[in-house]
Amino acid sequence: MSKNITIIGLGLIGGSIALDLKKVGFAKQITGVDQSKEHENEALELGITDKIESLENAVMFADIVILATPVNVSIALLPKILDLINPNTVVMDVGSTKTSIIEAIKDHPKRKSFVPTHPMAGTEYSGPSAAFHGLFKDRVGIICNSEESSPTAVQLISELYFHLGSRLILMNAESHDEHVGYVSHLSHAISYALAVTVLEKEQNDAAIFNLAAGGFSSTARLAKSSVDMWLPIFEENSKYVLPILDLYLENLNKFKSYLENKDSQKLFDFIKTANAIKDKLQK
Repeated sequence: MSKNITIIGLGLIGGSIALDLKKVGFAKQITGVDQSKEHENEALELGITDKIESLENAVMFADIVILATPVNVSIALLPKILDLINPNTVVMDVGSTKTSIIEAIKDHPKRKSFVPTHPMAGTEYSGPSAAFHGLFKDRVGIICNSEESSPTAVQLISELYFHLGSRLILMNAESHDEHVGYVSHLSHAISYALAVTVLEKEQNDAAIFNLAAGGFSSTARLAKSSVDMWLPIFEENSKYVLPILDLYLENLNKFKSYLENKDSQKLFDFIKTANAIKDKLQK
């Protein structure tokens, strides 16, 4: 049965969810909300949303409310949204950190109507124009602390992810935040640092673009990701990002030391150890 769905935050993730759910017929109507009027108008023009409403009107009559805003905004908005929804409405978020948002509404009387989720998908682009069909196909979707949500709510959001083409897994929120800190947040931090380093060292912009081969482009690609989204993620997940950054810097210093000391064997062993990542990524 098709649902009335409200999406708050009409960027890459929210917009791509809307496009896919409309395509498969899971969404009867998509109502959009965004703090940017430009994004709201663009989402309407692109057919991402069917209409734009105020936050209050948009959530009051929705079957599903999807919070697709930066994590700090979601944490601030969620209690208000739970206050406004009717008893049958289910709310989900798509944020990259989970512990803080769960903590923010742990004592709310409508806590069981909220399902914390994280689709492991995205690109370095943002805004409604970045949205596209198939972003979530064959990707992992994570539901955290499912036992704290009502079984009906979890089932509905599971159906939603099924229609996105995602493979669902259940995780504890703390475990989720720790592991995404390793595999996602660290890679973004490294990419930002690489971009800043090259920009500081190379004043001739033309040289950067002329010499940028696949290695640099793929590593620095994430540095194009929105500061509005990623600054709150780093701040919310610093508990896990800081230790893994320390370990990364320790290994980078090892590499530097081997190179300085012309220790070819240790450098060889270091690179061979790193090569083992290909077996993990092919699974």
